[in-house]
Amino acid sequence: MRAAPRLGVNIDHVATVRNARGGTLPDPVRAALVAIEAGADGITAHLREDRRHIRDVDMERLKAEISKPLNFEMAATDEMLAIALRIKPHAICLVPEKREERTTEGGLDVVAGEAHLRPYIAKLNDAGMRVSLFIAADPAAIDAAHRLKAPVVEFHSGSWCDALTEGNTKHAEVEYQRIAAGVAQAAALGIEPHIGHGLDYATAEIVSALPQVAELNIGHYLIGESIFIGLPEAIRRMKTAMAAGRARAQ
Repeated sequence: MRAAPRLGVNIDHVATVRNARGGTLPDPVRAALVAIEAGADGITAHLREDRRHIRDVDMERLKAEISKPLNFEMAATDEMLAIALRIKPHAICLVPEKREERTTEGGLDVVAGEAHLRPYIAKLNDAGMRVSLFIAADPAAIDAAHRLKAPVVEFHSGSWCDALTEGNTKHAEVEYQRIAAGVAQAAALGIEPHIGHGLDYATAEIVSALPQVAELNIGHYLIGESIFIGLPEAIRRMKTAMAAGRARAQ
């Protein structure tokens, strides 16, 4: 049986709570260490231009202190490239970024932005970091990712999760089929497919049944659940759901 997808735990919103009051607590690096102890396969953190949650020192400490891969989400800017080349995390996920958004909305426009992205991806690849592009499950975007020599794509699952939450089953089915087709297309091109955004226990179990999916990145839901049941238990339940989904795929 193919192993269940890896779980990357995004700790951005631990930093959101810290920054709401100021000071140093709660410490996102401590959250990362707790998550790893509970079974997380990696840690994801997004250093935004406006530093609304994760800060530069958080990224430096994460790289120095955690024992699992660090996935650095960032916009394709010269400032972020310089930071990435200095810190050298295991992985880089290039994401779209707008100051006015509450969270990442939709995927990176890799088709229109192909020329802009190409030198960033090349430099990150040359530095030995695994580059991922956060995109919609769109055939043209996947083809562009292949041309850009990105070894990984992460499919934005927010539209599918939102449709399920809203009870719009017809739209949810359309979105799910897009994701499933995108996963298959990426895998056929030799690109490792990941999925992230809006996932909970139920949706993570569903997408874990797609046999080519290698990793899920989940943050907001797990941090929210941790308020009620603790972060270790939330991670254990998520890993159990993911394993159940993969087992059903057999």
